Amino acid sequence: MELTEAPSFVSHRSILLSHGARTPKAFLLLHGLTASPQQFASFGRLLFERGANVFIPRLPRHGLADRLTTSLAGLTAEELDAFAHESVDAAHALGERLTVVGFSLGGLLAAWIAQHVEVDRAVPIAPFLGSVWVPRPVAPSLARLALRMPNRFVWWHPVLRERLQPEHGYPRYPTHALAQSYYLVQRLLSVAAQQAPLAHEIEIVVNASETAVDNRSARRLARLWNEHRPTPVGFRSLGGLPPSHDIIEPLATPRLAPRVYPKLLESVDP
Repeated sequence: MELTEAPSFVSHRSILLSHGARTPKAFLLLHGLTASPQQFASFGRLLFERGANVFIPRLPRHGLADRLTTSLAGLTAEELDAFAHESVDAAHALGERLTVVGFSLGGLLAAWIAQHVEVDRAVPIAPFLGSVWVPRPVAPSLARLALRMPNRFVWWHPVLRERLQPEHGYPRYPTHALAQSYYLVQRLLSVAAQQAPLAHEIEIVVNASETAVDNRSARRLARLWNEHRPTPVGFRSLGGLPPSHDIIEPLATPRLAPRVYPKLLESVDP
């Protein structure tokens, strides 16, 4: 990977914050479903100001200028798997010690990387391992059913619809993309039940007042991992926060994200 001389923030594109050479620490930040690298831009700058190189890649089919694009309809678990490995390969060139951080779908990918790739540290934040609205036992069956049915786009906010902010994210998601993500969840849990993760250090971070993803599934993954490794997986539940899922994006939660950043830094860069 070619390193740039100075940090830059370009909407809808991958973000590389580089000091111009390899640094002792490097961070790979993975954004959530329908979001873009801008979701992690402010948090990434905090890590850059600490002296680290930071890479925030654009997930497949995300970050297009047309917010109502149908490109995301074709997202597959295989695409996400390939993207995760390619992103780690690129980020390894940036620093001596690599920490992988992800939020929501990016949190699932951070956990996927922690299971399959030898990285120094992995911090899945509010990882998508299940939904609070879907009972865990029936989730795999619903995912299979969703893929047999016509793909359908669902508005994140049925009233605001395309007016939903921030503008660098999509205001709707396709049901097939969600089902493909569930496939990746099931594959991760199956492997985690049999093998230790390859990441040297892992800490899962959740909002105790989570409104979308299932914190119980995150705890279950931590338990599975702990059955196969001598060094325990950390699990941090952030209390005192309002009900919310997106605790990363300052444009979506302008009062919440700045309160959360110091706590996240304790887990991401201890």
